[in-house]
Amino acid sequence: MSMPTDTTAAAEPVMMSYREAVNAAIDDSLAEDPAVVFLGEDIANEGGVFKTNAGLPEKHPGRVINTPICENGFTGVALGMAVVGMRPIVEFMFADFMPTAGDAIVNELPKYRFMSGGMLSVPVAMRVISGAGGRFGTQHSASGESWFMGQPGLRVAASGTPAAAYELIRAAVRANDPVIVHEHKLLYLNQAPVRRGAVAEMGRASIEREGTDVTIVATMLMVHRAMQAANLLEDEGISAEVIDLRWIRPLDLATVTESVEKTGRLVVAEEQWHDAGWGASLISRLTMAGTSMTTAPRSVSLPDDMLIPYAPPLEDEMLPSVDRIADEVRASLMS
Repeated sequence: MSMPTDTTAAAEPVMMSYREAVNAAIDDSLAEDPAVVFLGEDIANEGGVFKTNAGLPEKHPGRVINTPICENGFTGVALGMAVVGMRPIVEFMFADFMPTAGDAIVNELPKYRFMSGGMLSVPVAMRVISGAGGRFGTQHSASGESWFMGQPGLRVAASGTPAAAYELIRAAVRANDPVIVHEHKLLYLNQAPVRRGAVAEMGRASIEREGTDVTIVATMLMVHRAMQAANLLEDEGISAEVIDLRWIRPLDLATVTESVEKTGRLVVAEEQWHDAGWGASLISRLTMAGTSMTTAPRSVSLPDDMLIPYAPPLEDEMLPSVDRIADEVRASLMS
């Protein structure tokens, strides 16, 4: 795989919302390479459903393309485009709809290079709008971030900050293999500095806050809540290091291991069920490698065997909160 990661040409950081960062990443990718096209449901209609695509159809006429409501169909079209030299970006309006494209995502995109004996690459970047908290009900609120992490040939990323949203999309479009990038719908209004022109390094996590007492590893919305929990804990004299994992596949074991061996404690915060998730895989790999920990690792995740409800109070209660993350950190320090 060829993955440009040089960020020396990146501009000085400017404040952007997460939504603006997504838009800028797509805009810059379309402007940089005429082989890039953008496909998805309603993406060319008044900025798209979540207004991430505003202005793109006008700036790049003919390259922002509305598709029928058929995820497996337009993902298959993207595969065909990719093997003849194009670089399609595909938008999934909700992560919950990814299983309808299961054949393309599991049986076609990640296997095509292998089945062609390495003669064909499949540069398809899939943007997936994920996460709960938006009152969309159980069929439109999945995070989906770990669903395809066990599939060889796929790369899976999740953006927890505006900078990550920009840099991960840019990396996905430049990659020569299929990449899934998850965005969280509740983060679109969050603002933070973004270096326009920067490109994420494949498989590299980001240390969002340094600390000495405990390591919190999180993705998407949980990065934001982990940072809030760390600020809360600081008032109690507890120093938490917060890592935005960024890449689900491949996992950045080196960065996490170095942090955990420094702090001696690990808390994973994820908006999904712990079983078969990246948190379980991360803990398993660290344990198998004999990573030194003062106490057993802890997990903050969705309650087992419960679906995300529509009722706002129930949805809020189910999602991992700032207080739950802080409580797990306190428990790890007391064990």
